[in-house]
Amino acid sequence: MFSLDPWSFPKSLRPDPLKLEFDLEQRLDALLQLHIQVPDQAYTAPILGTSRSGHGVVIDSEGHILTIGYLVTEAQQIWCRKRDGSVVQADVIAYDQPTGFGLLKSFSDLECGYIPMGKASDLSKHDKVYMLGHGGIHQCLKTRIAEVKPFAGSWEYLLEQALFIQPAHPEWSGSPLLNVKGELVGIGSLLTQELKQGQTQQSNMVVPTDLLAPMLNNLIKQGHSGLPPRPWLGLYLEEHDQQLVVQHASPQGPAEEAGILPEDLLVSVAGQRVQDLANFYRHVWSIGQAGVEIPLQIARGAELMTINIRSINRSERLIKPTTH
Repeated sequence: MFSLDPWSFPKSLRPDPLKLEFDLEQRLDALLQLHIQVPDQAYTAPILGTSRSGHGVVIDSEGHILTIGYLVTEAQQIWCRKRDGSVVQADVIAYDQPTGFGLLKSFSDLECGYIPMGKASDLSKHDKVYMLGHGGIHQCLKTRIAEVKPFAGSWEYLLEQALFIQPAHPEWSGSPLLNVKGELVGIGSLLTQELKQGQTQQSNMVVPTDLLAPMLNNLIKQGHSGLPPRPWLGLYLEEHDQQLVVQHASPQGPAEEAGILPEDLLVSVAGQRVQDLANFYRHVWSIGQAGVEIPLQIARGAELMTINIRSINRSERLIKPTTH
């Protein structure tokens, strides 16, 4: 169930506990290794799989666990392995689509402490940070902020201020990012690659925890942020030569049902020309909440056409979490 691969970063890439302003052992106690089982019929199963693993971090004395949401969306069972080897189960109490955060609650007391929140907004390029791994200090990485910039994903996802760290951690999913005070400032989401000066550079994209603070109380009490759900089209797009090209549409999703086809070129949204993912999402979301009709102009071969897509709430397609 749990991978216990004893790999290790070189000593030069690991934090030196004697030079830290915080107790690393205490922080590692609050780090959990997650194993998630998802039903075969889940909407996300073909893309994300039915057996998933990553990290979660305890963020308060009540036993709430923060992770990255794609690990736990449509989860049927979640096991959390503590540092001492004991295992407890947890429920999903919220998955916030706009940020990508997943919030869990353990069935029983964790008794492992928690990591206090810091401010990601205080971080600047080149600042030293630490990404933790469940394998103890040997799998903890001393790294730096490479960039703070918008990130747009092909799956209708946009962060206006994402953190990027280099060097990258190979087990980034749900991994906590700490500042020099040992405070939680982000949760690992992706491994990204970028070609710079003829060389491929890898970074981890990290979701800043500043996005969590304003909605945490609502997530705990209501299971959602309290904001209206965004319109979802079920489109997967890629940027190519200042054009947006349809990779594919989600099966039986709004875009597919409206007639969008792979390789269609997206020209405009409600009359507003778009050439990149970020602006496309901003225009779509500005029209209204889930359920609103989104008019898209597309180019198919030499033909220009307008297709109106009736959006939905993305969560309607997902298996709802059960609580124990």
